[in-house]
Amino acid sequence: MAEPAAAEAPQFLPIGPGLRLRRFDPDRAAPDLLAELLTWYQDLETVRLVDGPVAEPYDEERLLRMFRHLRDHGELYLVELRDGMEWRPVGDVTLQTWAVPIVLAPAVRGQGIGRTVIAAMIERARVLGQHAVDVSDIYDTNVASRRLFESLGFVAGERTELGRRYTLLIT
Repeated sequence: MAEPAAAEAPQFLPIGPGLRLRRFDPDRAAPDLLAELLTWYQDLETVRLVDGPVAEPYDEERLLRMFRHLRDHGELYLVELRDGMEWRPVGDVTLQTWAVPIVLAPAVRGQGIGRTVIAAMIERARVLGQHAVDVSDIYDTNVASRRLFESLGFVAGERTELGRRYTLLIT
C-alpha cells in the first residue's frame, strides 16, 4: 500500500468538540509556533516515550528534521484544542502506512485526546483505502500508549528490540 498522499490531506479535520487536526508544514510555521512545539520535545519523559529509554531532548534542528521527514512520508497534523476563540497546539500526529506517531503535550495527557486523535487517524486510513493501520513500535516502557492502541482494537504483533509492533485490520 502506498503512503498517504499529503497533497490529498485536508487542511483541517474536526475530530471532536473543541478538537481538530490541522495539516502542518514545518517550513511554513512561525518561529513562535516551532518554539512552542520544541518544548514538548525537550521534555525528557516525552522524548523517551517517543524515541526510547536512552533518547535525549531535541534541539531546533533535530525537530525540523523530524517534522520534515514526517511531512514527506505521511500526513502530518498538529492536534489543536479550542481555547476560547483561539486554537492552540497540544500535540502532533502523522498517518503513515507503517506507523501512526503521536505526541501530546504533557499537560493534556490522560484526557482522552489521544484516543480521539487515533480514532480519527483510523477513519482517515479507511477513507484512503488502507486495509490496516500499523504501529511500527511501541516501547514496553510506554504503558499508556500500549493501553491506548489496544483499547482501539490494535493487536500486539512481533517483538521489536524494545517493544512490539501493533496492527489494526480495517473492515
